[in-house]
Amino acid sequence: MESDKTRLPALSLGARPRVASGQGTNKRDVTKHPMRGSRALGIVRPGRMATAMTLFEPLGKAPDPSALAGFVPCPLEDDVARLLLRPLFDDERETLLLVAFDAFERLVRLERVDGDSSGRCVIQPRSWRTLLDSGIATVIMAHNHPSDTPWPSDADIGATHDAALFLRTMGIDLVDHLIFIAGGHFSFRTAEML
Repeated sequence: MESDKTRLPALSLGARPRVASGQGTNKRDVTKHPMRGSRALGIVRPGRMATAMTLFEPLGKAPDPSALAGFVPCPLEDDVARLLLRPLFDDERETLLLVAFDAFERLVRLERVDGDSSGRCVIQPRSWRTLLDSGIATVIMAHNHPSDTPWPSDADIGATHDAALFLRTMGIDLVDHLIFIAGGHFSFRTAEML
């Protein structure tokens, strides 16, 4: 039966290894504890363990939400997002844009759907019909979150996947779905959710 003092410490996710200096350089290190205060922590190096020990240190504070996958800050937005889409949004209510391009990536049609009093944007069949009658090859969906939260809701994710499936059956590619806030936008394509 193994003693409580021979257990190894749990490792945290997101840590990087660091090799302790001076470990394993001479014969006296075999009897020396691997780190200061290790006996108080309940860590004892078994005799057959290698003389070099890997310690773990945290990477630092949690990442800023803007550094997470899928978020693009305003200064890094491309021209379509910065010059075409961003000016069309109102800060007070949720608005959805369906932007259609032809095979030569020229803007063919732009449909705007304003949210109702509950904040929901419902895409009416006539909006899809006008897009499909325009001879389009690709579509970008974009909407804003007046709450200033860039992360997609479950309804956003479901609507995006439903729209992509619908457009794919018509031979049209849903290029991206962008969610705009004041400091940038979330991209389904960049987050690899599309």
